[in-house]
This record gives sequence, structure tokens and C-alpha cells, in this order.
Amino acid sequence: MQGNKEKLQKILASIIKKHRKANKKSISLISNEIMLAKSLWSDVEKGKKDPQFSTLWRMAEALEIPLSDLIKEIENKVQDSINFIDEK
Repeated sequence: MQGNKEKLQKILASIIKKHRKANKKSISLISNEIMLAKSLWSDVEKGKKDPQFSTLWRMAEALEIPLSDLIKEIENKVQDSINFIDEK
């Protein structure tokens, strides 16, 4: 069974990838713009990494969306399917 952290990472991955493709930028280009390792951006897009808050902020800036909008989009996709308090 997939844990809540992994579910959240997959949701974030799909949102980040959707916005990057909408901006028509490659992972190489967009990661270079914010001086972020291409491998880290790629791992976030694949749901393999749980980025730090500062990294997520930089990614939102690179995608030209407010961080608050990115968080809202994540919340809308998650709805009530993830709860870290009750996770065992």
C-alpha cells in the first residue's frame, strides 16, 4: 500500500510536470534558470523526491505561478485522501 508521503509526492509530480509542459520548457532549461540540479527537478517530477519548502518555492517561481496557487492546486487534488496525523 502506498503511503501518504508517496501519494503526495505523486500528486506534486503531476502538477509540476503539467505546469512545466504548459510553459513549453525542458527540464534542462527550467532547472538551469533557477540553478537547480536537473536530476532533482526530474526526481520531483517523477515523484521520487520530497522537495524542501525553499526548493518548492523556487520551482513555483520558475513555473511562473505563485506558491500559494501551487499549494491550492495540491490541496484540491488531495482533498481528504491524505491525512498524516492518522497514518500508522
